[in-house]
Amino acid sequence: MAANNYRHALFCAIVTLIISFPILGLNLEAQGVNITLTGAKTSTYIAIFMAAVAVFVFQAFRDSFMGMLGKLPTLNPLAHKEPMEQSKRVKLESWIMTGLLVLALFWPFFVSRGSVDLATLVLIYIMLALGLNVVVGLAGLLDLGYVAFYAVGAYTFALLSQYTGISFWMALPIGALLAGLFGLLLGFPVLRLRGDYLAIVTLGFGEIIRILLNNWTSLTGGPNGIGGIPDPTFFGMEFGRRVKEEGNTSFHETFGIAYSGEHKVIFLYLIALVLAVITALIIRRFMRMPVGRAWEALREDEIAARSLGLSRTAVKLSAFTIGAFFAGFAGTVFASKQGFISPESFVFLESAIILAIVVLGGMGSQLGVILAAIAVTILPELAREFSEYRMLIFGAAMVLMMVWRPQGMLPMKRIHIKLHKQE
Repeated sequence: MAANNYRHALFCAIVTLIISFPILGLNLEAQGVNITLTGAKTSTYIAIFMAAVAVFVFQAFRDSFMGMLGKLPTLNPLAHKEPMEQSKRVKLESWIMTGLLVLALFWPFFVSRGSVDLATLVLIYIMLALGLNVVVGLAGLLDLGYVAFYAVGAYTFALLSQYTGISFWMALPIGALLAGLFGLLLGFPVLRLRGDYLAIVTLGFGEIIRILLNNWTSLTGGPNGIGGIPDPTFFGMEFGRRVKEEGNTSFHETFGIAYSGEHKVIFLYLIALVLAVITALIIRRFMRMPVGRAWEALREDEIAARSLGLSRTAVKLSAFTIGAFFAGFAGTVFASKQGFISPESFVFLESAIILAIVVLGGMGSQLGVILAAIAVTILPELAREFSEYRMLIFGAAMVLMMVWRPQGMLPMKRIHIKLHKQE
């Protein structure tokens, strides 16, 4: 067994060295009769060698390391504490959510414009994560192409405003409904698929939408994208220095205040906040309804759920449709926030980040997903000096979470009923 471990460890170390070549741009150049390795500094070569040694040591003594990591929860002083009662847990979560909401309402009036703009992006990711949480966390359907519904909502608003002049408020429900329709259409071909096969099909669907947007240049503008997307108005009042649409008025002139670019940013933030709260409340209501119980039953055991009379078709289609609907919400807000969209805004990495938020927060847990979305979006901005290593740190954090707390930061818990054996 030990010999096999060493052979496997040596193989992994060699693979590490081989993968380093294309990633770091190393080259073998012929100089006379000698071949020289170029493309990096000496410190980089040392780091590659140390990484290979670390991989070899870890793989050679993997069982021992994993056993030590398995004991890490004992370092947590709350590890052996009795679980909180369900009623107290629900009340505590309600207080935390209320506190976050009150803080979010007043916070933009005391911080910089850049912070408010970042907070708007956080709220967009919260809407996306809550929507994907329905599909992955509650229904147990692994969706790797969720960003496609995000793109549908964004392009719906962009195209409608460009060709028909429809406003943000009219495009918001249209984009959400159209994204929900795409989710319904995606649900039909994947009704019989589970696990890896479902993930591959949804991944392909996301790439199809992106490539379609990239190649249909006559409608979507292709790689050039669509610009000039209008901002939302407040009862016909625009937030720009000058009014663009005939018949509208400007916000600062109506209220007799000096013009400030922060007004538009704060207004868009408040719109995103209201939509995020609506998303959370609606999904929370769904979770308490029979359809929410049906999602969880399908996730736990599809065969048992069907034996109880649940329609697999209706349950899966409802999960895909509702999840896609809220992605369309988020896409419309994103398009208005950016003012410009292109297919490069909807790559597979976006789907991976949203899925990571759901997994890190806790599958099915709304509060956990919200906290994870805040952390994943804000932490990279606070550590810009490590921007080159962002994905490396992100991947390492995911690995540690899967080892130390695979259920997520705040896992979802249901009321458990125990039947005691009668004497």
